[in-house]
Amino acid sequence: MKLIFKLLLGIVIGIIVGVIAPEFLVRILVTFKEIFGQFLGFVIPLIIIFFIVSGIASFGKHSGKMLGTTAAIAYSSTVLAGTLAFIVALIVIPMLVGNGGGSAEETAGFEPFFEFAIDPITGVVTALVLAFVFGIGITRMHSPTLRSFFDEGKVIIERMIWKIIIPILPFYIASIFAEIAADGAVFETLQAFGLVLVMAIAVHWVWLLVLYLVAGGYTGRNPFTSLKTMLPAYFTGLGTMSSAATIPVTVRSTKNNKVSNGVADSAVPLCATIHLSGSTITLVMCSVAVMVLANDMSLPSFGMMMPFIFMLGIIMIAAPGVPGGAVMAALGLLTTMLGFSETALGLMIALYMAQDSFGTAANVTGDGAIALMVDKIMGKNTEA
Repeated sequence: MKLIFKLLLGIVIGIIVGVIAPEFLVRILVTFKEIFGQFLGFVIPLIIIFFIVSGIASFGKHSGKMLGTTAAIAYSSTVLAGTLAFIVALIVIPMLVGNGGGSAEETAGFEPFFEFAIDPITGVVTALVLAFVFGIGITRMHSPTLRSFFDEGKVIIERMIWKIIIPILPFYIASIFAEIAADGAVFETLQAFGLVLVMAIAVHWVWLLVLYLVAGGYTGRNPFTSLKTMLPAYFTGLGTMSSAATIPVTVRSTKNNKVSNGVADSAVPLCATIHLSGSTITLVMCSVAVMVLANDMSLPSFGMMMPFIFMLGIIMIAAPGVPGGAVMAALGLLTTMLGFSETALGLMIALYMAQDSFGTAANVTGDGAIALMVDKIMGKNTEA
């Protein structure tokens, strides 16, 4: 919650600076924005490689059937949630904010004082393929040396996110909004984003109801009672903003739903890594909103967004267990598949982080529904 307050403060300060500050000060902020944006681009492939390899390698300790079943249901849930979000966004967002509002356009009136290029070590798709090659290879070869390398690399990247990127984000967001405010489009942007946030939270709950209705129909359980039992996990997710940090409460709530110990203890931690349907809903809706607002971008089609959603379901494996981890992992896809500029990426980060706690809460609550279905499929043969 402190991070959200700092981000909101950064937005306010950025708007004030953009409105009243002289041009040279705005250019200083634009220069900072460009350099930090380059650094984010450098970090993206590292996040993908180390987090996906470490995540896949950790699957080896789970039974094959348990892993395959849980992963298939979790991925299906993520993709279907993203598809629902896109359909809703495609219908509602243009009506709310108007077609091509231009508020999030790439501003051209302020140039940085200098440029500092930081090239990433590889492209996003190459990093993704490399991660799967090594991740699957480690599970087959049982290589403790490679496993330790990628696990420790993950720790290094995660600490860098905690110690460098997260603390600097409020200043980065401030620089984005200072540039937008100086161009006179900030209030339209804030109004549109507020509406999108409310809509994203509403879709979270629609998807949770869908998940529990499906789980209830399949298992013969009362879906509303099951959902009510998971509310402690939902509210814990609101506070922690981390699926991993909420695991103990999610496991306990899942067991209270009469899920066997073996499934709860295995499926829930696994889903905390690979099932981010709430985060996917927000990412899809926010990306559509930014594209609608941008002058140089058009309303996305199904042909553009469906590959993005399918890839998003995979890339969520690389989401670091920190506030805003999902949007950090998705930055590469936003750039390569949707053509987002640095300004658009900054707006995405600000918009996503404003509701991150709600996305996390939806993620962990949905994990309980998946555990119910896995428990039924496994036939309760995993009782610990």
